[in-house]
Order: sequence, then structure tokens, then C-alpha cells
Amino acid sequence: MSVHGSGGPGFGDRLAAAIEDCGPVCVGIDPHPQLLQAWGLSADGAGLRDFGRMVVERVAGTVAAIKPQSAFFEEYGSEGIAALEHILAAARDAGVLSVLDVKRGDIGSTMGGYARAYLGDRSPLRADAITVSPYLGYESLRPALDLAHENGRGVFVLALTSNPEARELQREVAGKIVAAAAHENAARPGRLLGSVGLVVGATIGSAAEDLGIDLATVGGPMLAPGVGAQGAGAAEIAGVFGEAVPFVLASSSRGLLQAGPDGLRAAAAELTSALRAQT
Repeated sequence: MSVHGSGGPGFGDRLAAAIEDCGPVCVGIDPHPQLLQAWGLSADGAGLRDFGRMVVERVAGTVAAIKPQSAFFEEYGSEGIAALEHILAAARDAGVLSVLDVKRGDIGSTMGGYARAYLGDRSPLRADAITVSPYLGYESLRPALDLAHENGRGVFVLALTSNPEARELQREVAGKIVAAAAHENAARPGRLLGSVGLVVGATIGSAAEDLGIDLATVGGPMLAPGVGAQGAGAAEIAGVFGEAVPFVLASSSRGLLQAGPDGLRAAAAELTSALRAQT
């Protein structure tokens, strides 16, 4: 699942293949201090590195992707960033797609810097895809959208997240974000799936339907956080996404990580089975 650049398959096609091969689960790598302790690891750069490496080793070949949450690494400064680099490299070596949850959004040259940091071929922090925030205007994401396309990577644009603080703002603009992502994928289609996806919470219930949004028209993947510890399961995924269910990458962090290093692989396989039963 290595990136092949603009001459090879885009992120959407590689993700579609990974979902077909391994199922639609994305394991979040969120090294909360309590989880580090439960896994017998120290709350420092070495503990972060070992935690992420252990996750990658245990889920490689059984899930479509991993999703490190950048904040939990940034709080440790340079040693945390070094650990994140190590984990992203381990995922590349293991053939596991990586979605780096950074939620970056800015304008002009600053957004270009973020894009090069996470989507540039030579960056040690490069991931297969990143999460981005469109609330400075969808076109403010252009540097990331263009570099992702150039390098065979992807972006997931925040659209309808599950946190209650976002509800009023996001529901006013979600339709425009969805339409913009659909337009992007139509202009740069993949063979199986476009490379511009959306972040849509698995716990939003009927919000998309209530807003008249058909997520299946986007032509790209859906990153669905909220599975497991936040209460969503296979039934909620089916209810939220409807005909877009085959394009959903269901993200679970604490719900899987709390199984510990010995139980993680089995817990991921169980979730995969439950989600596949809905498609």
C-alpha cells in the first residue's frame, strides 16, 4: 500500500482495495496516559513509540488503516514528534495505510507548509491521508488538495462531526462542503473511489438526511469516528451513511485499544465482522 505518486493509484483507490481486503476498520492511535500505563509503557517519547509500533504490528493485514491523533504526540514536544515519525514509517513498512488526524486548515503559504509537512513525498511526517478543516473556506484547502492529488495521497474534510459544539455551525455549511468534495472527486476521479473524503461522525444520527445530503454522491471515502467508546456500532453506521456504507472507514480508538496488546487483533477482527455484516 505504498504511495506511487500521480502515475499510480490514488489514495481513494488504495483505500477501496484495503477495505475490500481487510474490512472497513481504522484503528485510532490515541496514546492517552491511562492507556500507556495499562499497556505497561512509560508516558514519554519511548512509550509513545512503542505503543504505536505495537498497534501497527498487531493490526497489520487485518484492518484497512491506522489513524494517529497528532495532538497526543505534539504534547511531548520533539520526542513526541519523533515517535510519530517512527509510527508512520512503521505503517509504511507494514503496508498499512495511515490517516494522520491533524485537522489543519489555514490560508495561502501557511496551508502550503502544512500540506508539505504531511503530504510531501520527502517529509518524515508524510501520511497516506490527513484530516483538514474547511472553516476558512473550502478553497483555502487548495494547497493540500493539489499536493495530495500530485502525490497519490488523500484528505478527509471535516463535514458533520459528532461533537455537540459543532452542530449549529456545521449544519449551516455542510451541504456546501459535501458539494465541493463531490466536485473535486468528479474532476479527478479514481477508478474505484475519489481521494477527497469527508469526516462524518458515526453518532450524528439522521443529521445528513435531515439536511437533504446524500453522502453517496461524494464519490470519496467517509471517515467515521465515534465507533466503540462513543457508542456507535454497525447499526449506527448503516443508519448514518445509507448507500454510502461501502465507502465508510469506521474509526475506533479507545474501544479497540482498551483490549490491550494481547486482545487488540481479536477486537479489531470482531468489529470488522460486525461492520461487514451491514454491507
